Amino acid sequence: MSGGASSVHLTAIVPATNRPATIERCVDAIRRADDPPEELIVVEEPPKSGPAHARNLGALEATGDILVFVDSDVIVHRDAFRRIRAAFAASPRLDALFGSYDDAPEAPGAVSGFRNLLHHDVHQRSAGPAATFWAGLGAVRRELFLRAGGFDAARFPLPSIEDVELGARLAAGGARIELDPELLGTHLKAWTLTEMVRTDFARRGVPWVSVLLEGQGSASVLNLGWRHRLSAATCVLGAAALVRRRPLLAAAAAASLVALNHDFYALLLRRRGPVEAAAGVGLHALHHLTGAAAVPAALVARSLSARDER
Repeated sequence: MSGGASSVHLTAIVPATNRPATIERCVDAIRRADDPPEELIVVEEPPKSGPAHARNLGALEATGDILVFVDSDVIVHRDAFRRIRAAFAASPRLDALFGSYDDAPEAPGAVSGFRNLLHHDVHQRSAGPAATFWAGLGAVRRELFLRAGGFDAARFPLPSIEDVELGARLAAGGARIELDPELLGTHLKAWTLTEMVRTDFARRGVPWVSVLLEGQGSASVLNLGWRHRLSAATCVLGAAALVRRRPLLAAAAAASLVALNHDFYALLLRRRGPVEAAAGVGLHALHHLTGAAAVPAALVARSLSARDER
């Protein structure tokens, strides 16, 4: 470790107000990592408060110059903090850095495999400069974070896109943010189908569209890129074809979805087997349709809010 890297002082902050069963494994991985952070803050109070509020409380207590946010269901890889130290030491102009889930999620089942590997795939394709942020495993300069007002806990009292919105604000202010695809953690979350749909629509889709409508953020970051948007359009076309009983058009839409995302489905096949890979195509279509449904919902919500204000 160079002298520059060792002079970077880290504070790891883990929001754990919902008493997660994974917290011990998360904390143990942080402590056992190579060159671990000088300070570890696990925020357990107040109970049931959202992660945005919990992370903000941790940041106020922190003494490190770099805040490293780690979700309580993430097991950091051994080299995570070494990579963070090296990145900030090598580039004094770097303001924030975030990574990715790895390709080995533990939770069984097709929905968990699909959801966790989708995140991995999107982040692995998006290395380099970013106009967003991810708090599952992400680092930011404490001074900048506090100056920006931290996460918007009032707007996002529940787990949502508080990290995306923060990244949009930081980027709009000229911050330099990087995505390092080698900065990895294992995600332990077990997903249900209902939870996936609710998250994609209410916790991510509608608020993300709302942020874009307000002129914040970029319409091409991460899973808003051209492949995602084209895949969503293909799924909407396929669904409309099924409703109109046009099976050939629906089959063509499904084939287009597979062609657009063959690398991702190949990843599912390698990591989870043929059954979950096949299920992943349907889950992917549902994911895109849910996201597409969030667009008119956000427009209606914005219209109603504007009418109330008048």
